[in-house]
Amino acid sequence: MSNLHPVIEAVTARIIEKSKPGRQRYLDLIARQGEAGVNRERMSCGNLAHAFAASGDDKGAIRAGGAMNMGIVTAYNDMLSAHQPYGRYPEAIKMFAREVGATAQVAGGVPAMCDGVTQGQSGMELSLFSRDTIALGTAVALSHAMFEGVLLLGICDKIVPGLLMGALRFGHLPTILVPAGPMPTGLANKEKQRVRQLYAEGKATRTELLDAEAASYHGAGTCTFYGTANSNQMMMEVMGLHMPGAAFINPGTKLRTELTRAAVHRLAEIGAEGDYRPLGHCVDEKAIVNACVGLLATGGSTNHAIHIPAIARAAGIKIDWQDLDELSAAVPLIARVYPNGAGDVNHFHAAGGIGFVIRTLLDAGLLHRDIMTVAGTNLGDYGREPVLNEDKLMWRDGPAESADDTMLRRPEMPFQPDGGMRLVQGNLGRATFKTSAVDKERWTIEAPCRVFETQEAVIAAFKAGELEKDVVVVVRFQGPRANGMPELHKLTPPLGVLQDRGFKVALVTDGRMSGASGKVPAAIHLTPEALGGGPIAYLRDGDVVRLCGHDGSLQVLTDISGRDPAPQPQSEDGLGRELFAMMRHAADGAEMGASAMLSAAGL
Repeated sequence: MSNLHPVIEAVTARIIEKSKPGRQRYLDLIARQGEAGVNRERMSCGNLAHAFAASGDDKGAIRAGGAMNMGIVTAYNDMLSAHQPYGRYPEAIKMFAREVGATAQVAGGVPAMCDGVTQGQSGMELSLFSRDTIALGTAVALSHAMFEGVLLLGICDKIVPGLLMGALRFGHLPTILVPAGPMPTGLANKEKQRVRQLYAEGKATRTELLDAEAASYHGAGTCTFYGTANSNQMMMEVMGLHMPGAAFINPGTKLRTELTRAAVHRLAEIGAEGDYRPLGHCVDEKAIVNACVGLLATGGSTNHAIHIPAIARAAGIKIDWQDLDELSAAVPLIARVYPNGAGDVNHFHAAGGIGFVIRTLLDAGLLHRDIMTVAGTNLGDYGREPVLNEDKLMWRDGPAESADDTMLRRPEMPFQPDGGMRLVQGNLGRATFKTSAVDKERWTIEAPCRVFETQEAVIAAFKAGELEKDVVVVVRFQGPRANGMPELHKLTPPLGVLQDRGFKVALVTDGRMSGASGKVPAAIHLTPEALGGGPIAYLRDGDVVRLCGHDGSLQVLTDISGRDPAPQPQSEDGLGRELFAMMRHAADGAEMGASAMLSAAGL
């Protein structure tokens, strides 16, 4: 008998009901593609010869067509620390495939920009739409119809959602995501945060700041804070799209290598001729709800309030912020990982990690157990953790108790009773407020606003002492249609300083904040955005704005009727931003996923 929590059950039922038309169209699509079969046998000799011409030792097997040929879609580059380990993965994967009589080819590469590098820079305006670009690149890679299975190599912020969105349009193919793991722990997070704030106050030099940052981000692997990249990895586990426990094993270890080998071997088993597990059936409404629950229970990145709806749409599923809000009210916060806590993902993993989270959430009836996973019978297999026994990969039950209850707790003894990602709404629109990152006494802010149109203008006002008061900082024309919705990372240190000085401070914006940000109450992803006449476009300095995480309200208390909207700022070009104009023009709202590609496709 199911012990599923009634709210999880009710929200899932509602998502299934409202998704029926789109989901059925999607399932019909992938059924038609599956019935058509892999086209290698139907290719002309010239087509096929092109495809295996450079395949070396695998040429005969690919030509014969009797075994699975795996398509590798890789987001490798060696500028991203998280993706640098992928450089050697294709050759290893090809060897692992041969061990089970299969073959593998790199189907294509997709771009992978680093938000950590572009934060606060003009290039960040390309960041969100890089997700659509990655999805399109994935579709191009898989359009060659040479593959019976897919391995997706990607980790970071827009890369995993983009890979999934593209691969889901080939949802008849079994697909496994292959992570590379986080870098080892560097400088303590509290110390890094301290130096950042000192620099914002002019009390630390640029050299001191760079030394602190370099000691934090110091080697190969994913950045160790619990931002969007590591939230991606958690979601892939609770959706059953990794090998169990693969998310947070460090690069360059024997266990990491064996998990990659296991993913390749398992993919060979779940093709159409075996234990068939197509991606489009793995990613169903229950899996999407699981992703939401995992995000809420672990205090994951607010960016996924945008990414989850976009991933869902690619699979014919509709989910919105009301669904997320209701789930948040039922799902307890059981993890505090930096920036919501002191320890990073390596500490989280040592305390019990994903295996503990999944095992205890399943016991509490907060996750759907009965989903199709790539690895086993159901999600229960993901409550286990990988270990090496005399160099042989095995799985054992995950811990039932946390090894560090300052970081990880059971659902019946949570850090707070809700997941802390609230929908706030009112006469300014609808926005996301990550209450789990903010002290409860700061959840309600009512103050006159200061209105800005760039984060640089906010910083200039801060340095001039103009914000030394209770204030709601409004930053507008930062939505997907205005400038691509960059993360407003530069705002976190100065607003944190103001808050530490005793002022009541909040942020309201139609832009995004980093998955690593927190501390200051913020209504982000505000929709409708300023461009096109969203209410935020009518605000002026001094209007009183109220943000409340308790009652979910976001209001301007001043009468703003009869005003004209603020004019759109001049669009900037350079750094390729002008090439993304069509994406900005076609993008839909943040609550729908802020995607030009999905909007244009009518999904």
